[in-house]
Amino acid sequence: MPDEKKPAFAANITADDVAAEAGVSRWTVNRAFRKDASISPKSLEKVRNAAERLGYVPDLRAASLASDRSNLVALLIDDFANPHKLVMMERLTRILRREGWDILLVNTLDRADAGHALMNASQRRVDAVILIGIQFDDEVLDTALHARRFRKLIIFARTSKNPNTISIAVDDVHAMKEIANYVHERGYRRPMFLAGPRTSSAHLLRKETFVDYWRQHFGSEPETVSVAAYDPGLAAGIVEDALAARTKATLPDILVCENDALAIGATDVIRHKLGLRIPQDIAITGFDDVPQAEGANYRLTTYRQPLTDMAEYLVKVLGNEEDRDFDRLFAGKLMVRDSA
Repeated sequence: MPDEKKPAFAANITADDVAAEAGVSRWTVNRAFRKDASISPKSLEKVRNAAERLGYVPDLRAASLASDRSNLVALLIDDFANPHKLVMMERLTRILRREGWDILLVNTLDRADAGHALMNASQRRVDAVILIGIQFDDEVLDTALHARRFRKLIIFARTSKNPNTISIAVDDVHAMKEIANYVHERGYRRPMFLAGPRTSSAHLLRKETFVDYWRQHFGSEPETVSVAAYDPGLAAGIVEDALAARTKATLPDILVCENDALAIGATDVIRHKLGLRIPQDIAITGFDDVPQAEGANYRLTTYRQPLTDMAEYLVKVLGNEEDRDFDRLFAGKLMVRDSA
């Protein structure tokens, strides 16, 4: 014969059952499961203990409908060949979850898929959409903003001139001037800049800043080459094509890379296919400070983005209902290692 004291199946347990078990009101039970609600520690403990005994799980969807908030954000990300994307994703998701935000993670495959993913996110009752990637041009952003049902559209780790988005990024201009000065102070005079893809909206200012600053302050025009994606394999092929036919005397003395993914690909081909030494024959700098940059195979001089500070600021923006300019640029740190 079944135990009559055993609670009903958890799916049938309601907030009223928890209230009766804890000896509190139903209103107190509802507040106990809201992130920002005011409730005494004693009442919170009573409700949580009662819910655990009964196997109660609050209906978050119903709560979000009642409050017009879901505590859900959509994180749209692409370009997984770039190792820095995984670092950003880990840091963001950890801090978001710690602060009570749930995440809908979407891998956007290409520009067409980016628009579809944004529209899909707007139908999921997410409170905000966070974009980390290169597929989001002005047309895609404007379409999503026109039909959106979310409060905030945040571009993370890139700057956007779209007035309806929020940019949280490292200060590329300050960073590249610091790199240019370091390169010149170390005695390099023939830099080549290895750039990634150009985007019209979520833009990096690294190539333009470095080239303009070098020209204005040091009197020469740096060479530039571009890669269609932040992929170490693609970067290796571009660098091999650009340098293979040159004599040592005509090589650039330093390769300034837009990010570490490009620098890693360049390092591999320079050492293992072109047979050149780093930094004796050609030096290399990167940007981002991915975990591989510090490893013995690369020892990459690079610029570290303050991802934790950027992610902490992002969650503050998510919780702020004010209508104001939340754009913010962060200063990072030049990490000097053996490659330059």
